[in-house]
Amino acid sequence: MSLIPRIRRSAPVDDIDEAELRVTEPETSAAGPKAVAVALQRGISQAGVLRTARALARVNHRGGTDCPGCAWPESITGPRKPAEFCENGAKAVAEESTTRTVTPAWWAEHPISVLRDKTEYWLGNQGRITEPVVLRPGDDHYSPISWRAAFALIAEHVHATTPDRCVFYTSGRTANETAFMYQLLARSLGTNNLPDCSNMCHESSGSAMVPTIGIGKGTVSLDDFDHADVILVVGQNPGTNHPRMLSALGDARRRGARVVAVNPLPEAGLLHFTDPQSPAGLVAGLADRPGETIADDFLQIRVGGDLALFQALGHLLLKAEEAAPGTVVDHEFLDTCTEGVQEYVAARAEIDWDVTERATGLPRDQIERLATTLVHSKGTIICWALGLTQQPHSVDTLREIVNVLLLQGNVGKPGAGACPVRGHSNVQGDRTMGIWEKPGEWLLRGLDDEFGIRSPRAHGHDSTETLAAFERGEVDVFVSMGGNFAKACSDTDALEAGMQRTGLTVHVSTKPNRSHVVHGQTSLILPTLGRTDRDDRHPGGAQFVSVEDSMSVIRSSQGRLEPVSDQLLSEPQIVAGMAEAILGHDHAVDWRAMAEDYDVIRDHISRVIPGFEDYNRRVRQKSGFVLPNPPRDTRSFATPSGRAHFTVSPLEWLEAPPGHLILQTLRSHDQYNTTFYGLDDRYRGISEGRRVILVHPDDLRELGLEDRQLVDVVSVFASADGEVSERRAEEFRLVAYPTARGCCAAYFPEANNLVHRENVARESNTPGFKAVTVRFEPR
Repeated sequence: MSLIPRIRRSAPVDDIDEAELRVTEPETSAAGPKAVAVALQRGISQAGVLRTARALARVNHRGGTDCPGCAWPESITGPRKPAEFCENGAKAVAEESTTRTVTPAWWAEHPISVLRDKTEYWLGNQGRITEPVVLRPGDDHYSPISWRAAFALIAEHVHATTPDRCVFYTSGRTANETAFMYQLLARSLGTNNLPDCSNMCHESSGSAMVPTIGIGKGTVSLDDFDHADVILVVGQNPGTNHPRMLSALGDARRRGARVVAVNPLPEAGLLHFTDPQSPAGLVAGLADRPGETIADDFLQIRVGGDLALFQALGHLLLKAEEAAPGTVVDHEFLDTCTEGVQEYVAARAEIDWDVTERATGLPRDQIERLATTLVHSKGTIICWALGLTQQPHSVDTLREIVNVLLLQGNVGKPGAGACPVRGHSNVQGDRTMGIWEKPGEWLLRGLDDEFGIRSPRAHGHDSTETLAAFERGEVDVFVSMGGNFAKACSDTDALEAGMQRTGLTVHVSTKPNRSHVVHGQTSLILPTLGRTDRDDRHPGGAQFVSVEDSMSVIRSSQGRLEPVSDQLLSEPQIVAGMAEAILGHDHAVDWRAMAEDYDVIRDHISRVIPGFEDYNRRVRQKSGFVLPNPPRDTRSFATPSGRAHFTVSPLEWLEAPPGHLILQTLRSHDQYNTTFYGLDDRYRGISEGRRVILVHPDDLRELGLEDRQLVDVVSVFASADGEVSERRAEEFRLVAYPTARGCCAAYFPEANNLVHRENVARESNTPGFKAVTVRFEPR
């Protein structure tokens, strides 16, 4: 049988049929020749052979195109692989480079009343939007509109309301230059309503790290993986979400590092990796054998049990230090660089092992084995992702990780540090550029001085607060720079109802999505160039943009593909068009100059954002440049005391009442955020359907339910005032799966409606997508 599936070049006619669901045994090894075959098939089916080859040849190479997928970094000093992308990166490129098009004729053939019943899979696979379209009150079809008229319509609605009732949302793929212009537009108008996708993913990381170590970013570089003794991968599925990370983990393990995975599901990428670019990996893959081992140990923790785990590890490290003073704890580092250690030591002096085992679902001896591994480590990296950031106690959990790192001095030395692995390709860069609803005074003052404006000081709405503002009817204009807000947030039904009451929704998009069909009373879709498209309609010729990866490296990105339509504008051009229409051509900011020459944007950035001095020269260097990171670079900490802070948090975990389980949402392997590439979650053995709930077989038996049984899923949430409310998601199929006991899993965003808008992480306000109490009602 050929490894390459049948190639379908046209957009799918049929939508998902959940009756076609197929379930097979989960796989135990990620990547391999199969990944290569799937990547090629998806590219060719969307864009043809030549366009696919032209696009992929430049992905993540110096002077090439930054992958529109994840934010995993490339080597700064070392050589790049011939294929410096993964299967899901190739899928992301295929989605963007597709030659399928959504023209005015397509909109005329597809009324909104019909499109509302389509899934995200069907909508996204129709192709690239070719020109601006508008839907006016009472219309059932989008129709063409000129760019000038579109910008004038936006200005009309903005002028009819107040800045505090306007919201400017940002997707994580937005480049630095666009993000800087976009936040400048919002603040020139007079609002800090700048929610972004970071609010829904790693906001908890920043909320934990800024007060404790003075920075909300990771403190490691890719080179640190070459020097670590131990690497913990916690609450993360790199095989699907950051596949190129597997190469770094495999290299580290071959060098002698120990890799330990902590996760509720035994994901294939946590177990084995079949590298299709190595002879051994190719042979293993063709022979259908597992690739190299990734995790030396796998701790199948219960959802929400990580705080208990890291408190136990801190306790055990301190006990080991008591037994052999001076061999475990880095006293010099603690004395010179930290504070609060005495309170932390007192808090971790005792532990209730019965409670710890119940909270984590792990046996004591497995936790003690991990602690022994840490005791002998001279350099430890702890990586995490959304498995730790989307629970009520997430910020406390991440502070506890910081405690464990500080205890052994695992900050600011080779092979050690904190590694929050960001999902989208420039989500970290957008925050650096000022996309934040709670900006610091230094940023606002810098903007005011640079542009002669008066930025608002009052904080704006984050994503969760925007959802609530929609529900209260307090949003008149909603502008989305990329993304799919309706499908990215919690409490889907309430959000969609609120969006449809809004006066104007504006979506800067490449392809149709759900947010376009749960639109405001008036709706605009403004089609933009993608990362892989050539951006050369400027007086000075072709332009490039820049992005920031998970490890604070700034690099350029330039597309080379012919756009599918000459009606597409770049994102900076769209921001400039909106700004000139809203603020006037005589505004203090020269928007047109920035849209015509991106060097002008970067010059402004260099004078406003620290670390970007001489931006235009440095970004043109072979591998770009690295932003300053005081904890990593000099063991200095931008806290009020100038020291890193130990913190003490009470023990907290998630425990469902009888007859219920704790649900987490997750991505399919054929998905990136709200974009569905296909219907084959092959590592988990799930294909052709998405409305599934993965449940441990023993939990199914205890609940009196069966594998493949059709159920409605009901979530239960108690608000702060004690009011208990329920959310319902209908017609899900139970699938027996080796999850942690007491837990279950469903795909995002199908299960988003089960997440109450008040179910959030304290301090960060991140939705509790990994903390949903549910029960099942047979149909």
